[in-house]
Parts: sequence; structure tokens; C-alpha cells
Amino acid sequence: MSTTAVAPLTTADAELLVATARRAAEEAGVTVSVTVLDAGGHLLAFRRDDRAVLISGETSTRKAYTALQLNAPTADLVDAVQPGGLFHTLPTALDRPLLFIAGGVPVHRDGRLIGAVGVGGGAPEQDHGFATAAVLALA
Repeated sequence: MSTTAVAPLTTADAELLVATARRAAEEAGVTVSVTVLDAGGHLLAFRRDDRAVLISGETSTRKAYTALQLNAPTADLVDAVQPGGLFHTLPTALDRPLLFIAGGVPVHRDGRLIGAVGVGGGAPEQDHGFATAAVLALA
């Protein structure tokens, strides 16, 4: 096991994630909310566009939380919560704000999970693309 310290997600990192996701959404003509959580699930940054639907704030946060807790993009988990899926009962078994809709992406540094970004407001595939663009900009 490696004991090398990995720098945590910083406020500057979080601001870059938010700005990149918002820029990608703006270029696509979509208004969104963006949430960035640190490795402990604590809010580092949040931004809702003026015209974004109100629920997008909640969905972006839940997507980030789900990606963080399961260390996987929420887009990869959608099928797992369908009847017969591996996590079918998970959304109701836990009293946690999980949301299995594309748009949440974990953030890694040097192979370690350091946080997550969630985007809400567009179609799920769009939100996933905006969140992925943000994570790639941080790399």
C-alpha cells in the first residue's frame, strides 16, 4: 500500500471544474447547475445559472454525491438500479441522497479519489459530457 500523500481537491480546483462545466454547457446552449464535493462529501463549490431549472441544483448535488460514494460515473450506474440490477434496492435501502442519472463524475488525482463533480439541467447525456469535460480540464 502506498503512503504517498495526494493533494486534496482545492477551492481553485473546484472553481476550475465549475467554470469548465459551465462553459461547455453554455457552448451547447444549456443552462445548468454544477456541484463540486471534496473526498469527504463536503461542498467545495456550487453554481446555478440564472435560468437553470430550480431542481437542477438538487440533482447536480445528488449526482456528485452518488459518483463520490460509488467511485463511478453515474452514467455507468443507471442500468445497475433497474429491476434485476446489482444495485436495484440501493436507492431505497439507504437514507442517502443518491441519484442514478448521468451527470456525476468522480475526480481522481494520482489514482486516488479526491472528490466529484455533478451537473444538472440538461439531458442526462449532456450533463455527463459537461462533467467529463470539467474533470478532463483538471487533469
